[in-house]
Amino acid sequence: MEIRNIAIIAHVDHGKTTLTDALLRQTGAAVEGVSMDSNSIEKERGITIYSKNAAVEYKGTKINIVDTPGHADFGSEVERVLRSIDSVLLIVDAQEGPMPQTRFVLKKSLELGLKPIVVLNKIDKPAADPARAEEQVLELFFELGASDAQSNFPVVYAIGRDGVAARTLADMPSNGGAARDLTQLLDVILEYVPPASSPESAAKTLRLQPFNLGYDNFLGRLAIARVYEGEVKSGQEVIVKKPSGESRKGKITKIFSFKGLERVEADRAEAGDIALIAGLPDIFIGETVCVDENAESLPAIAIDEPTITLNFLVNNSPFAGREGKYVTSRQLREYLERELEVNVGLKVDFISPDAFKVSGRGELHIAILMENMRRAGYELQVSQPQVIIREEEGKKLEPYEEVIIDTPSEFQGAIIERLGMRAFVLQNLVQNDALVRLTLEGPTRGLLGYKNQFVIDTKGEGILSSRVTGFKPHAGEIKKRLVGSMISMATGKALGYALWGLQERGVLYIGPGTEVYEGMVLGNTSKGEEMMVNPTKGKNLTNVRSSGNDEAITLVPPFVLTIERGLEVMAEDEYLEVTPESVRLRKQYLTETDRAKARR
Repeated sequence: MEIRNIAIIAHVDHGKTTLTDALLRQTGAAVEGVSMDSNSIEKERGITIYSKNAAVEYKGTKINIVDTPGHADFGSEVERVLRSIDSVLLIVDAQEGPMPQTRFVLKKSLELGLKPIVVLNKIDKPAADPARAEEQVLELFFELGASDAQSNFPVVYAIGRDGVAARTLADMPSNGGAARDLTQLLDVILEYVPPASSPESAAKTLRLQPFNLGYDNFLGRLAIARVYEGEVKSGQEVIVKKPSGESRKGKITKIFSFKGLERVEADRAEAGDIALIAGLPDIFIGETVCVDENAESLPAIAIDEPTITLNFLVNNSPFAGREGKYVTSRQLREYLERELEVNVGLKVDFISPDAFKVSGRGELHIAILMENMRRAGYELQVSQPQVIIREEEGKKLEPYEEVIIDTPSEFQGAIIERLGMRAFVLQNLVQNDALVRLTLEGPTRGLLGYKNQFVIDTKGEGILSSRVTGFKPHAGEIKKRLVGSMISMATGKALGYALWGLQERGVLYIGPGTEVYEGMVLGNTSKGEEMMVNPTKGKNLTNVRSSGNDEAITLVPPFVLTIERGLEVMAEDEYLEVTPESVRLRKQYLTETDRAKARR
């Protein structure tokens, strides 16, 4: 059977998973309700976190589809996937047009010589402008140095939610056209995506390369790999070559092919196919698996280096062990060791028995790891994230990011001022009616803790996207935190009356009835200084009724801490305590006396 290999790339929320799900349903590869975003966190957040494989059959051709993450924190995963396929479907929201991650994934695709198929999605949105979006995409192609062949891309118009696509707008049902499904998109794939193998590559001896990793409780580490030449067989003795040229022997114990979203055991996988390989416990991304000692290694695959680091510690708060099943340092260590098997962008330095230095590609990358841990029953606490700073030739360098912001123009002044304080420089400003698009560049550490402030500054109407642009000279000190911490001086249950008196002083993270302990951070103070408070203090009782003393109190809803919010707002001398049921912020030293000693 002939094979085609494609990846679906897009900015966050431009509809690639919805479109892929529709392709799977219409080709009979999946039933209604089954999605590429099968992970519970992905479903809740509406974003793709992990790349996934699927396969459909159409007109006697197997089409391997890889869905890729759209968030910048998972950029290295995108790049690895692109190395293993032959074309991409570039999904662009017809209303929003190209966005930062569109630029990133497209740039990588063009650099690898891929010829994209452009899908203008969500053409039914009220402000959709397919002609303008297509023009913007073409401009982006030119800007990124696309060749003539790459710039001459086919365009398909789609409403992924409805499972409809057409080569022309006139063919869409809304315009009275005949398109009722995704057949025209599938035809374009067969027409424009080159076959994954040739008789020449099939006749050669085996060469395959993993581009992603998986893990099975029974089989151990799994390699998701493309077979470039020859075929791989179950039970086959193989040679594994590192990019450096070093080699070792191994044996393939099981092979799985993809059918729909399922993995199906197979006795072999032929040239051009994407398969799941078991039996190589130390296999890593970018290595070459072959049978000939003299076979040339396939080009290495680069892995993005981490940009932030923080310490994972055993939870030692007064509430430790109440809510979690796994609470010991040994259990934390075992989880992180398993995670290192598959989480390629993660690095862990087991610096001491009770503390582990964890480095990742961004706040979201780390937050997802912690969210998975709490859902699995783990308790832990973490220190404030710090940006990793490189030193080259005696100069400090840390990661820089390009930020693109779409916002009502009335908020642009506050945004530019706020990011200016964080060492960001305005690069471009484009006015479009009542909206403005700002492009700024600055150090990654200037973004830490900013996103919640951004929501406040834009009243929730702004959209912020970012991408790492590389390492540049250190921008000096950045004062980011304009608020102080509101710290509990008591242990017990927070009372509504006490919180009512405190809410005028800042923003509360808790509501009435919340259990608190001494040293727990209950909220922030608007004036920037730390404040000791007693949230358990009730109203003084008196026999004398006076006007007003029985009036109902009105509480503002609290700013409830999530893991991401906690990582953003925490101070350097605080820990974020994470359990299956709670996210709490606390001082590292719980009593005022101990904090005073630590400051000396």
